[in-house]
Amino acid sequence: MRPPSEVEAVARLIHEGLNDCAIARATGIPRPTVREWRCNGAHPGHNRMGAFGPSVGGCRICGGDELHSQSYAYLLGMYLGDGYLASHPRNVYRLRIPLDARYPHIINECARAVASVRGSRSRVGLVDCPGCVEVSNYWKPWPCMFPQHAPGAKWKRRIRLEPWQDWIVTMHPQGLLGGLIHSDGRRDLNRVNGKGYARYSFSNTSEDIQALFCRACNDLAIPWTRPYRTTISIARATATARLDAMLRSTR
Repeated sequence: MRPPSEVEAVARLIHEGLNDCAIARATGIPRPTVREWRCNGAHPGHNRMGAFGPSVGGCRICGGDELHSQSYAYLLGMYLGDGYLASHPRNVYRLRIPLDARYPHIINECARAVASVRGSRSRVGLVDCPGCVEVSNYWKPWPCMFPQHAPGAKWKRRIRLEPWQDWIVTMHPQGLLGGLIHSDGRRDLNRVNGKGYARYSFSNTSEDIQALFCRACNDLAIPWTRPYRTTISIARATATARLDAMLRSTR
């Protein structure tokens, strides 16, 4: 996989109107690769309808509208971690993301991301449940936004990103990592010889979602270990300090 800096450079040149040959000459990236990135959504306004079949009315993906990619990367992490879509009459879907009520800043950040991805004044619901607050929103195009949606638990099926999602995650690994940690992660103290050391852990049964978490860590040069089959740990002092600063900046 090519580094995010190359993807960003190609996206910028596409946005400036250069053709594939000119971009290949300017960057040294093969023209077929440039063409693939262009077709798979490297241009923020590119029409991606072909990946989803018939257009869904009001969908920003089907319509090729510009998407707030950083907010989407964060919301994708939230969805993959602990979110799901519930179907309703007339092909309407409800995005539901349950979050711990003890962390209102995470609830507010998730609600802001939903509103940003929607790109409208649509109401974002906050539903009080026992021990949690559920962030929710009704919208027909949610399955287009999260093509990983399918019957059954995520860990029982393969989770693969569409090319346009892959591009966004490559551009914004910090957003994906933040969403995954805020949904299925935790920060606690690891006691060693009576002294507490901060650490982060991410637990998810899906190996594909674990791989996305590790990929984001690698892109951000954050070292990680896997103490258990379903758990990823980040315990080095420099790494936890970076994550503290990164997650604090999203508040």
